[in-house]
Amino acid sequence: MIIRERYLSKIRPFYDQDLIKVIMGVRRCGKSVILLQIIEELKEKGIPESQIIYINFEYEDYAFIKNDRNLHEFIKEKIVNEDKYYLFFDEIQNVEHWEKAVNSFKASKNVSIFITGSNSDLLSGELATHIAGRYVSFKTYPFTFKEVCELRNLTDRKQIEEAFEDYMIWGGMPQRFMMTDEIQTRTYLSDVYNSILVKDIIARFNIKDLDLFNRIVEYIVTTPSQNFSAESLSNYFANKDDREVAKITLYNYLEYMTKAMIINKADRYDVRGKRILNGKYKYYLTDLGFGQVMNIGKRPQLGAYLENIVYNELLSSGYDVKIGNLEKGEIDFIATRFKEKIYIQVAYILADDSVVQREFGAFKGIEDNYPKYVLTMDKFDFSQDGMIHKNVIDWLLEGKDINV
Repeated sequence: MIIRERYLSKIRPFYDQDLIKVIMGVRRCGKSVILLQIIEELKEKGIPESQIIYINFEYEDYAFIKNDRNLHEFIKEKIVNEDKYYLFFDEIQNVEHWEKAVNSFKASKNVSIFITGSNSDLLSGELATHIAGRYVSFKTYPFTFKEVCELRNLTDRKQIEEAFEDYMIWGGMPQRFMMTDEIQTRTYLSDVYNSILVKDIIARFNIKDLDLFNRIVEYIVTTPSQNFSAESLSNYFANKDDREVAKITLYNYLEYMTKAMIINKADRYDVRGKRILNGKYKYYLTDLGFGQVMNIGKRPQLGAYLENIVYNELLSSGYDVKIGNLEKGEIDFIATRFKEKIYIQVAYILADDSVVQREFGAFKGIEDNYPKYVLTMDKFDFSQDGMIHKNVIDWLLEGKDINV
């Protein structure tokens, strides 16, 4: 397993601070490994193993810890002196009212606390009341393509391109790279996918109409990088299945999927009006492998997959990403990070002059001087008029990490 320096570099300055370190991300994206890598770094600094307490709440060994009181009693017995203890709570959302125990440890013990969770509600509701202003959060993602190349020690261009073809289809969930063939890969990703649906959505939100829910999920995950609205989805099911679906139900199901981090929602931004447009969004898969396990017998949507990969790369690099809305079209991504802003168009290939004009022409309504990129699989440079064309593999391998 590679060292996930992209995340460790951001968390490292907080190792000894009393702020609670919250690491969030979809199930199996590598949060547990990040915790274990932090633990190894603490040991290298000379922290005794007796002062490091790690609990993974998905392990049967800790099934007896069901609520905040159970957790409090268990940890209280482990802390036997005034030295600083390092507490690691993995998948803590499985413990009822966990935030009360965590807040108690922070207030009464000499501890540094790290927690992970697999739903975006982890930092809302009761938690906001108990530890508001007392935590720092870090969003984690499956492997970027650069990490895949590092993991597989790829330097030869042909091997890199073959790995990218595989990455476009099967995504970057870390453990899937331990699988030796397509059958194992599909089985593993199917298990992860179903675990997310059952544990993080169906059980958590008490969904009754499983048939409808599964149909909506399948539609979303097999058509990534598309524009969706409750109205368009409602019309789709009315025409396809002759079934009327309430818009509020569709909104709720999409929100549940977003909270479980299986998809991410990109807002539309009116470039001229400088405001968020409500009601129409694009949804992107957190990992393309989830779409592949459901995408049996359908043609690969390579352009959509490429757009999804670029979106995920921007998110994992710390950008806030929106879809640009113009009077006569749209810009695929407007990505901002601190004072930095970039505009990006994504196409599979610039097949002819009309495609070149369409992709570069999307920037003509933009009057500022921020960088404007067209990313494609082409190997020839089509840069023009200050607008930058890049091969998407080269762009991904550059990396866009924030310097901490």
